[in-house]
Amino acid sequence: MIGNGFKSSMEKFMGSTVELFTEDELDKIHRTTLKVLRNPGILLESPKAVEIFRDAGCKVENNRVKIPERLVNEALSTAPSSFLLAGRDEENDVEMEADGNVHFTTFGAGVRTLDMTDNGEYNIRNSTEQDVADQAKLADYLDNIDYYSLTVSAQDLTGKAEQDVHELFTALKNTSKHFHHVDPVGENVDYYFEIAKAYYGGDEDLARERPLFSILLCPTSPLQLGDNAIDVIIKGGKYGIPVNVLSMAMAGASSNINLASTLVTHNAEVLAGIVLSQLANPGAPVFYGSSTTQFDVKQGTAPVGAPELGMISAGVAKLAQYYGLPSYVAGI
Repeated sequence: MIGNGFKSSMEKFMGSTVELFTEDELDKIHRTTLKVLRNPGILLESPKAVEIFRDAGCKVENNRVKIPERLVNEALSTAPSSFLLAGRDEENDVEMEADGNVHFTTFGAGVRTLDMTDNGEYNIRNSTEQDVADQAKLADYLDNIDYYSLTVSAQDLTGKAEQDVHELFTALKNTSKHFHHVDPVGENVDYYFEIAKAYYGGDEDLARERPLFSILLCPTSPLQLGDNAIDVIIKGGKYGIPVNVLSMAMAGASSNINLASTLVTHNAEVLAGIVLSQLANPGAPVFYGSSTTQFDVKQGTAPVGAPELGMISAGVAKLAQYYGLPSYVAGI
């Protein structure tokens, strides 16, 4: 996954440019997205979110909110164009910027780990909390990894309500870099912040000023924000935790099959999350995120290594720059 310096051969990496769309074409994607946000709008699973949008002047029909252009513009004006991803070691701080350097992170939250033996044999098994710790240490060691995202999940804790809290705590203990939590549970965000605050000796202001972790949520394609995603957006903003609104639309399944139309669906989902974030907590730090890819209609899979994913990610990065927001997009 690529955020918004590569350190192996150069101190900073500004990234390559793939110009898939002209400025006029980006304007057209934006205008079409505004039409989608107005009608059919976004389906919300949370009564609390419905009330937030209604109080802001949105029409609501059966929990589907119609978001006017005015609210989108207001949200884009209050969402910051840069924010800090703090590490426990300040040398590992990452500044996310709309037009800044390219940063690299891990990703996956996989459920299996492959163990290699000295004679070249291997064993595939369920991932554990110890694997979370070990891979956090590995990411901490690697200079080209700027911050750590959850690579595997602790399957030995599956079914326990505190699994995600353990994963966050274990990751923070084992890396001095910033931790990007890709499997957050909305109702546990309060506990996450208490952990960060405890690290700073109970200093809430410092925990807000130097957020040790950020959190990622996914809209439900097409055009829905689920209850957990809404909880993560609202509570993350409340505590000043950077929130990554990351669509995982699939071209040919949950969105139209062509690139521009897929970006419209993707854009509507991400902008809806950003509007909610700014309505609930103006100025809250947000990523413009993407793991959107194509759907393999023959195999029934979502191939995240497909060339189409790279094209979509390039388009998403340009949209994020168009809006002046830091981006987080899938790499191949």
